[in-house]
Amino acid sequence: MHGQSAVSTMAVDVGAGDRTARLAALFDAHHNRLFRLARRLVRTPDEARDLVQETFLKAARSLTSVPHGPRDEEAWLVRVLVNLQRDHWRKIAVRRRSEDRLRREETAPGSDQESALIARTAVWRALDMLHPRRRAIVIMHELEGMTAPAIAALLSISAITVRWHLSRGRRDLTRVLKARMGETK
Repeated sequence: MHGQSAVSTMAVDVGAGDRTARLAALFDAHHNRLFRLARRLVRTPDEARDLVQETFLKAARSLTSVPHGPRDEEAWLVRVLVNLQRDHWRKIAVRRRSEDRLRREETAPGSDQESALIARTAVWRALDMLHPRRRAIVIMHELEGMTAPAIAALLSISAITVRWHLSRGRRDLTRVLKARMGETK
């Protein structure tokens, strides 16, 4: 049986109307295999249990997406588990990069932390005053470095509309920031 338990080789074929029974059967058939895999991906047994739990929560939310048949079910669940862990690793990497960047900015010679914080806060407040679509376009272009055609494709609008929102957003930001700078002087 190539290391699989007898339970995991049985087909999990419970009526589609009985979601609880199907989920329970999936859990009984694949929990041990998923836990062993999760245990190899994370440092502690508790993290492995959390990862398996997230996997079954995702399965419960989209039970109709889980294919039938033991091999297909296991492949789907393994893919979900691995993707959840990859997302977690990505979040950690982004957080570390952000923390490193902030640490470098704080320790850079001649940097005025208070001024930088005030400026950053002013910019975010100004962005918050923009119309949601305009704010999203300005952030995607200026902060994430996306091109107008890429933003247009993502938002299902024309590149001309993106450029118009970008132009208006920059103008609105300039107006708001100048007004705020006048308040602080």
